[in-house]
Amino acid sequence: MKTLPLLFLSILCSLSTQLYGQSIYIHAGQLIDGYTDNPLQNVTVIVEDGHVVSVEKDFLSPDNGSEVLDLSNHTLMPGWIDLHVHLENETSPTRYLDSYRLNDADIAFQSAVYAEKTLMAGFTTVRDLGGTGVNIALRNAINKGYTLGPRVITVGKSIATTGGHADPTNGWKNELMGRPGPPEGVINGPFEAREAVRQRYKNGADHIKITSTGGVLSVAKSGQNPQFLNDELAAIVETANDYEMHVAAHAHGEEGMLRAVEAGVRTIEHGTYMSERVMDKMIGKGAYYVPTISAGNFVAEKAEIDGYYPEIVVPKAKAIGPQITSTFAKAYSYGVPIAFGTDAGVFPHGENAKEFGYMVEAGMPVMEVIQSATSIAAKVLGLEEEIGHVVPGFIADLVAVPGNPFESIEVMERPSFIMKSGVIITQP
Repeated sequence: MKTLPLLFLSILCSLSTQLYGQSIYIHAGQLIDGYTDNPLQNVTVIVEDGHVVSVEKDFLSPDNGSEVLDLSNHTLMPGWIDLHVHLENETSPTRYLDSYRLNDADIAFQSAVYAEKTLMAGFTTVRDLGGTGVNIALRNAINKGYTLGPRVITVGKSIATTGGHADPTNGWKNELMGRPGPPEGVINGPFEAREAVRQRYKNGADHIKITSTGGVLSVAKSGQNPQFLNDELAAIVETANDYEMHVAAHAHGEEGMLRAVEAGVRTIEHGTYMSERVMDKMIGKGAYYVPTISAGNFVAEKAEIDGYYPEIVVPKAKAIGPQITSTFAKAYSYGVPIAFGTDAGVFPHGENAKEFGYMVEAGMPVMEVIQSATSIAAKVLGLEEEIGHVVPGFIADLVAVPGNPFESIEVMERPSFIMKSGVIITQP
C-alpha cells in the first residue's frame, strides 16, 4: 500500500486524470454495490469525473489508455459512512482540561489530523455530532481542498438544557460557569429551543443534535435521566424541519428516548436502556438506531483505570458501557432500523472499523452490517441518490479490503484502496 508521503502524489495524479476526462477502470474480484444482497463477482467499475459511469461484468480493458487498477483479490464496496463522530477531540486523561488549555486554532489543527485518520480508515463520509463549532470550519476546509478528510456533515455544537449532557460548563467553578444560552447550545423552554436551532443554522450546521438524556462522560451525576420537556423537543424538531435539518438525539434512558422519538427525531444515538416500548415507537415513526458499540466497550475498559475519567463519570461508564452490545442485539432481533455509528473521539480516531466486528459478534449478518454503513447511512443523511451505492451516476466514493469480509470481518480494519469523489486516496 502507498505510504502517507506518497498520498498527495496519488491525489494529484488522480485529479490530473479527471481534468483530462479520462476514465479509471477498477477490476474488482468481488463487488458489494449497496443494492443487491449478494456480492457480484469479477466486475469492472469505471470512474470518470468523480462519478461511477458504469459497472460491467468481467475485467474489461480500456482502449484509450485509461488507468487500470487491479483489485481482483479484493472486495470493493461503497465508501463507508460513520454517522457518529467527534472530530474536534479525542479521548485522553487530560480531556477535561482541554477546554481551559486549547484555543480554536489548536482544536482546528488537531481536528484536521483526526479527519485524515478517519478517511485513511475507509470512511469517506461522517456525521460530526458535536463540538465547539470548529467542526463547521473543518467541513469547509475539507470541501475546499485545504486539508484531507472525509465528507463532513456536521451539527456544529449540540443542544442541551441547563446542566444537561452537552452543557459546556458542567463541573466548572461558579465564577466561570456563567449562564450559557442558545448561542452556546443551552436552552430552557420552547422559545430558546427555536432560537438555538436557528443559531445552528446561522452558524452553518447541516443538522441538529440534542442530548435528550444524561450522558456517560459529562461531569454530572445522571447518565440516563430525561433532560428535555415535550414542548422543548417539539419546538426543536419543528424548527429543524423548517430548515430541512434532521435531529439526532443522544439518549440512554427510556423516558428520554420515548419523548425524543415521539417528537420526530431522525436517529437515537447509543440507546442503552431501549425498551420494547421505545422499539415499537421507533419502528412506527421510522427512526433509526445508531448503536456506537465501540464507545461503550472503550469507556467500560477505561473506567477500570484510576484517574482516566473524573470520579463522577466512572460509575456511569461501568454501568452503561457494557450494556450497549446487548441492547443492539435485542434491537436488531426486534426489527429496529439500524445505521452505523461509532462515537469516534470517545475512542481513538481511525479505529472506527472495529464497529463492523462488534456488530457481527452481536448477531447482525455481515452484508447487513456493511449496508448499515453504506446505503442505509446514506438514506439517514438524505444522500441516498448520491452516495452509499456503486451504481452509475453516483459519486465515486469507494473502498476495498483485501480478501473476503464474509469469511473474516476483521479485514474491514485494513482497507487496501480508498477513493473519495473519484480521487484515489490510497491503493495497494
